[in-house]
Amino acid sequence: MDASSPALTPAANDIPADATPMMAQYLDIRSRSGDALLFYRMGDFYELFFDDAVKASAALDITLTRRGKHAGEDIPMCGVPFHAYEAYLARLIRAGFSVAICEQTEDPAAAKKRGAKSVVRREVVRVVTPGTVTEETLLDAAEGNFLGALALLGGGEGALAGVDISTGELVVRSTSAATFSADFSALPFSELIIADVDAPPAEWRGILDAVKSGVRLTRQAASTFDSKSGERRLREAFAVAALEAFGDFSRAECAALGALLSYVQLTQAGKLPALRPPKRTDKSALMLIDDATRASLELLKSAGGGREGSLVGAVDRTVTAAGARLLARRISAPLTSAAAIDQRLSSVSRFAEDKRLSDDCRRLLRGAPDIARALSRLALGRGGPRDLGAVRDGLLAAQSIAALLSKVDLNDELKNAAVALEARDAGGFSGLIRLLKEALSENPPMLARDGGFIARGFDPGLDAAIALRDESRRVIASLEAQYREATAVKSLKIRHNNVLGYFVETPPSSGDILLSGPQAPMFIHRQTLASAVRFTTGELADLDGRIARARDEALARELAIFADLTGEIVARAEDIAAAAEAIAAIDVAASFAILATEENYVRPVIDETLAFDIRGGRHPVVEAAGRRTGAAKFVANDCRLGDERGPLLQLVTGPNMAGKSTFLRQNALIAILAQAGGYAPASSVHLGVADRVFSRVGAADDIARGRSTFMVEMIETAAILNQAGQRSLVVLDEIGRGTSTFDGMSIAWAAVEHLHDRNRSRGLFATHYHELTALADRLPRLQNVSMRVREYKGDVVFLHEVGPGPADRSYGVAVARLAGLPKEVIARAGEILKRLENDRKRTGAMDDLPLFAAPAATPAADAGEDPLRLAVKALDPDGMAPKEALEAIYQLKSLLEPD
Repeated sequence: MDASSPALTPAANDIPADATPMMAQYLDIRSRSGDALLFYRMGDFYELFFDDAVKASAALDITLTRRGKHAGEDIPMCGVPFHAYEAYLARLIRAGFSVAICEQTEDPAAAKKRGAKSVVRREVVRVVTPGTVTEETLLDAAEGNFLGALALLGGGEGALAGVDISTGELVVRSTSAATFSADFSALPFSELIIADVDAPPAEWRGILDAVKSGVRLTRQAASTFDSKSGERRLREAFAVAALEAFGDFSRAECAALGALLSYVQLTQAGKLPALRPPKRTDKSALMLIDDATRASLELLKSAGGGREGSLVGAVDRTVTAAGARLLARRISAPLTSAAAIDQRLSSVSRFAEDKRLSDDCRRLLRGAPDIARALSRLALGRGGPRDLGAVRDGLLAAQSIAALLSKVDLNDELKNAAVALEARDAGGFSGLIRLLKEALSENPPMLARDGGFIARGFDPGLDAAIALRDESRRVIASLEAQYREATAVKSLKIRHNNVLGYFVETPPSSGDILLSGPQAPMFIHRQTLASAVRFTTGELADLDGRIARARDEALARELAIFADLTGEIVARAEDIAAAAEAIAAIDVAASFAILATEENYVRPVIDETLAFDIRGGRHPVVEAAGRRTGAAKFVANDCRLGDERGPLLQLVTGPNMAGKSTFLRQNALIAILAQAGGYAPASSVHLGVADRVFSRVGAADDIARGRSTFMVEMIETAAILNQAGQRSLVVLDEIGRGTSTFDGMSIAWAAVEHLHDRNRSRGLFATHYHELTALADRLPRLQNVSMRVREYKGDVVFLHEVGPGPADRSYGVAVARLAGLPKEVIARAGEILKRLENDRKRTGAMDDLPLFAAPAATPAADAGEDPLRLAVKALDPDGMAPKEALEAIYQLKSLLEPD
């Protein structure tokens, strides 16, 4: 059968009578695995058959072979080695597949006891999806990996729940169509579960379509989202009679959490990770930042998709994986409570003011493995000895950090962290640490089946088995010497393989000595090869059996101890998870402190006013990049908004390359960094808490959804104008540039008025429409500022300084020259510019623009004034592209023609 025409995997009830027992078992398991590809364990390989094999071989670029027949056709087959399956699994998950892992649940010897033709029992032990990955090699140590569930109930009630099964973190919050983008973007989701209904509510359809572009959307039965069932699942998962101790959950929140737990149990064969109690996030407790703003400000990823060039990449000085993840979470979802922010800042100050404490703490933190992820793997039955070692070393580090912190005065946040590090409220970790130190070898292997991870002296039974094994090996070495002496064959060796066990091996030239000499009765021929002849002896066979039994006994004993140690750890899961959380929080505080020292950041003043007073502000990412490349020192700038009588909105003008976009972004980033609990790149910062940050900076289209650059710009601007409030911070750049001059200017003009009069948000609005600067004469809380430029010997020097007042020119031709346009083009552009400027001076057309005379409400045209005259007055020759000028001519011509 050709690979291009895959065989349809037969159903379980379509198993032919002549199917082998193995294939019958495979088809039965496959019929219960849904849409997932089935990794069917056979010895040292995971095999795939039928359609699964065709799909996997194409996705993985591996050989497609055949094994047996079904309905007269060859059965397609491919496989991946068990010891390297994770790399193949990662590629399949990235390609959009889910994978069901089917393992052997008994050994072949046990199967034979049930009958000579019995097949080894196999079961699906889990289904791997983007949101349920736990393998260390498949996860980014510095990023979380959340599985989400969206519950939509009647009356518009909605909730979003999320779980990171690699750490056990469980969160929930209410949501709506208006806030979902910000709610969803606050966590690093890789998969979202929704109810499988014919059609979601109309207002959610576009939202869910947008989610599909970056996250796996998984549909589950609508009954999974029943709120009462969800409440029951929560009580069972946490073994509580009521949920009040965790918070007051709404019906939608119970539904979302219940659906989440149901899906985790479905994919983990009934198991749950070591879950933390669910945290309910109050919508007003966190700053809302929608997806467009995150992309615009490059909070977690740069425009190129990497961490480098992002805000988190520039400010991260953490030394633990958990700390890096927590830092990203805090930047992604800053606080809105001034008191809570101040607690975080006080933690940073404690380390910033005591360099020795900071250095000692960071040294200890470097020795702390990723406890949370090790704990989750152990709880799910997928951990290994190395995970036991990670818990041991992590708790030792936690104990040492707690001892260090006990010597100094601490604020409340660090006090609570110190208590969690030692689990003081639960009897401490000393007993568990002592047990793990005594039981484990210093560097345990990754896999339990490799053995050798239990320390000598911990278990007498294990020591006895190991002694027997090792003594038998010494006896074999002695036997080898005896056999050499008895046969006079100096090259005789005793070797071992999995087929023959221990055997005597000689070169072919010496084989006859053992076969026909005086020792022939002692040596039993086993195998002749081109390069060797192999024998055994009764004594050697007896030793082989003893060694095998000792080896099996030692491994069985180690595995039993492993299970006991895992049980001890899982029994303390909640305390260990709290300690891991404390390690992360301390790491973030110390990280911000070292950042402040290295980069000259300051502690911001955060309160409940509407202040926005940044003195000497700097862009954290641009400054860091400039330092790496040896660029000139970053030029700091002030930004003052929100005073009682001062400006709420600044209109920023100036040429391209002067730094307008950098200035806009840096102020938004400073606000986010400060409310995340970090010091800020400035000489002083005083901020009234912002509940939302909106940013529309840069141009991008959305071709997949049929949206032009201008359409995307208008959608994002609409979201800002419809949602921004008095406590919001808004930065807008070049609104209206994607359409004709008049259309764009009109939109920008109206947007400025709306922000000033209706939203009353603190904001920065950058524009190339210099005509808008006259709005400051009639909008009392609008201030003109501009990027300073100096001309020197015909060249333009960008000072990157922000000063009061509007820009006087655009310097577009000068920027074009810097960009390398041909000299003749630059010269011609200069001639045209001069002529247009002269024409404007002569006609004074721009002085008569209705923009400057218009009241806040759009005025109706004067019925008595000639429409042609009005249209000519509105023309801006200096700002028109050739195509726009041609369109204007046709428009004027239409005014002369009768209807």
